[in-house]
Amino acid sequence: MDKLRYYFPNLDATQQKQFEMLKELYAYWNAQINVISRKDMDAFYERHVLHALGISKILSFKKGTTILDVGTGGGFPGIPLAILFPKSHFYLIDSIGKKIKVVNAVQESLGMTNVKASQLRAEDFKPKVDFVISRAVTKMDVFVPWIKSNISSESRHHLKNGVLYLKGGDLDEELKNFPKAICFDLNDYFNTLFFETKKVVHLPL
Repeated sequence: MDKLRYYFPNLDATQQKQFEMLKELYAYWNAQINVISRKDMDAFYERHVLHALGISKILSFKKGTTILDVGTGGGFPGIPLAILFPKSHFYLIDSIGKKIKVVNAVQESLGMTNVKASQLRAEDFKPKVDFVISRAVTKMDVFVPWIKSNISSESRHHLKNGVLYLKGGDLDEELKNFPKAICFDLNDYFNTLFFETKKVVHLPL
């Protein structure tokens, strides 16, 4: 939490309380349904919460923005972003029902009203959204066909509607067929070793 407060000093009291509750909630649910690597729980705020919030360093979602989190797992990056942007609307989907069970339990415990979680494959999600977010679910050339029909054509942000993808390592080969993709280095925003090779990829669609 200290790192979170350092990098996000303007959290209101509700947001601080919700972020504080996250680790205990995920520790409880992780003991029953493994949604986070056990070794990662010791670095929960850095490796999961801050990593998810890296997207917010690239783009601040406006009121009424709709965001789809594909392959959310236990709720990342969607849950931390939904706490940070309570006036935006988040759809969290995953094909594995027990993971969605955790997401629903967490959002209920936090009293969140801007999150809707469903057991669903990306190809079966029909509504239009402003942005699709995800955390290294698969390679971009596999991912884009799943969701390209879901992107609304009306952009309201300085970045065009499309994909905001959390990825790590050298992405030159993966993105060679996506010349419009822009990589943002998260170590420009978070000064820890974990973020040295972590990136947010923006792909307008």
